[in-house]
Amino acid sequence: MDRDKIRKRIEELREQIKRHNYLYYVEARPQISDYEYDKLLRELSSLERQYPEFDSPDSPTKKVGAFPERPDFAVVIHSPRMYSLDNVYSYEEFLEWTARLERSLGFLPEMVCELKIDGVGISVIYERGRLLRAITRGNGIEGEDVTANVRTIRELPLSLTGEAVPEYLDVRGEVYMRRQDLERINAQRQEEGLDVFANTRNAAAGSLKLLDSREVSRRRLHFFAHSFGRIQPLLCRSHSEFMDLMASLFIPIEANRRKCASAEQVKEFYEYALSIRDDLPYDIDGVVVKVDDFDVQERLGFTAKSPRWAIAFKFPAHQALTRLLSVSFQVGRTGVITPVANLEPVECGGVVISRSTLHNFDEVERLGIRLGDWVVVERAGDVIPHIVKVLVDRRTGREKPIEVPSLCPVCGSRVVRLEGEVAYRCLNRSCPAQIRAALLFWASKPAMDIEGFGEAVVDALLERGKLKTVADIYRLTKEELLTLPLFKEKKANNLINAIERSKGRDLNRFIYALGIRYVGEKLSSLLADRFLDIDRLINAGFDELVAMPDIGEKVAKSIVAFFSDRNNLELIEELKRLGINTKKITVTTDQSLLGKVFVFTGELDAFPRSRAKELVTSMGGRVAGSVSRSVDFVVVGKKPGSKYARAKELGLRIIGEREFLEMIGKRQ
Repeated sequence: MDRDKIRKRIEELREQIKRHNYLYYVEARPQISDYEYDKLLRELSSLERQYPEFDSPDSPTKKVGAFPERPDFAVVIHSPRMYSLDNVYSYEEFLEWTARLERSLGFLPEMVCELKIDGVGISVIYERGRLLRAITRGNGIEGEDVTANVRTIRELPLSLTGEAVPEYLDVRGEVYMRRQDLERINAQRQEEGLDVFANTRNAAAGSLKLLDSREVSRRRLHFFAHSFGRIQPLLCRSHSEFMDLMASLFIPIEANRRKCASAEQVKEFYEYALSIRDDLPYDIDGVVVKVDDFDVQERLGFTAKSPRWAIAFKFPAHQALTRLLSVSFQVGRTGVITPVANLEPVECGGVVISRSTLHNFDEVERLGIRLGDWVVVERAGDVIPHIVKVLVDRRTGREKPIEVPSLCPVCGSRVVRLEGEVAYRCLNRSCPAQIRAALLFWASKPAMDIEGFGEAVVDALLERGKLKTVADIYRLTKEELLTLPLFKEKKANNLINAIERSKGRDLNRFIYALGIRYVGEKLSSLLADRFLDIDRLINAGFDELVAMPDIGEKVAKSIVAFFSDRNNLELIEELKRLGINTKKITVTTDQSLLGKVFVFTGELDAFPRSRAKELVTSMGGRVAGSVSRSVDFVVVGKKPGSKYARAKELGLRIIGEREFLEMIGKRQ
């Protein structure tokens, strides 16, 4: 067979396999058997090995990658940002939303209804028809590069074919897992003595963060497109046309979609979705309603976090009946004592519930709940299960009141209720429970996001006396971790790398991680944007703070009190000495490093390597953890390591700090 026929056969096989993937995974109407499919795949794989000149990174045989070269996931800026949807939970609330549309436009526009897939939001970018990058939603402004793992999704094409392929396409959608695959994975995990996943969304999210894409492939993730960030050129004028375009490009879309001209028609679709909910192979948690016409969408615009032209019409909460067996008392990072209900295990919305927060003792009094009561538990989506009702008529007379503890259940200090507060508190700042909670809060995703620094690790380190404050996290060594039964070489390396990466987090995350009372994620961002540096915030007075929008007297007093505490100031200075960033990182729309891969070795003078990596990713580049032929630039500082020698060996482009600063425009 001549070379031209070989090339044509390879292209034909690739198109056939792509089509059969779409028929099997998206339309659920396979036209060939598994045996026939495997036969096509084997023939293609054999031809690609025999004729490597016709190999392609877009081939279906490349769906499963090898173990990645880097031990982490690079952070990438979304352009444009990924918004979240506002929610409504009743038809009355939905009618209020349509009324707002009518007031804004003077008419009710045509809408499109789709099922709301309970998955993980992701952005998949194609350039000139080839899959370039896949980024998790993250915080909407930046997410993590999970391209290698998303490439394992069989129905998602690595290259686009069709009559109208955009030059650039940022398609957004949900990565999800089917229920039968969750059952299979959980059964395997139980056999191996591992924790099981609570639901399909958690399983999908966990799978996307695996380092071995071969294991991700075995998890069998799927994808549905639902919107886009950017298309060049814009080949459609409405959402309906966009979804038709996706189908023509073999990008998976969920089949249940309906145009609606009135709120009543939306309600009909919502009731239809509710009726098929349990029969679908994947989880849905509501209906998404969007204005169809793009021009009308543009007129309506966005709020700070959501489009005004779309809404999530969520399904009602799941409820279950069970009995209150006992109450535990948890101590939070600020010393607040929270009563937690221990329940007779009950299935609710696909999850077995055995615990539920009672929030505070005023809520205990409001519910009139007693030990031994029968109660109604409610769970909606991600919301923590909570008790909504006590069945008083089922009492036997043996039920007992829930009493406020007089002493802290952890350290034995006196529990007090401060004037004007609902909460009861342990005021001992050295209480082990408060230290533990503060460490976990610091490492949490919205704060410093130290992956792998969970409860088991914190408990083990506390037991060994290795942690007293959050600053001690940054003194941990790989050797210390390896003395714990939890750690082997790879896991220890991963955690040390995660701790190192956290040093470069932006100022808003640092402020949030400090745990100032009444200062949440949104306010932390506002303070970071206003003051740009932790020292300027420390020196801000009450009057300057209270003059800011969203800051009242109570919040301003809390911030001033926090930074008046000598212990807090000493901790911040200690964290600075340990190399933690305490300045605002300027986010740039400059994407001049898009697709470029960098490796850093040696010390930089201008700023820490963690800051340099943030700058590269903010400009569209990616930072790898090791040297390979796929690296575009190796940045060499003082005292470079073995990566420098390896880069010279491979003939890679090596640049110094000065050239790197010129490349990024000397941003600091």
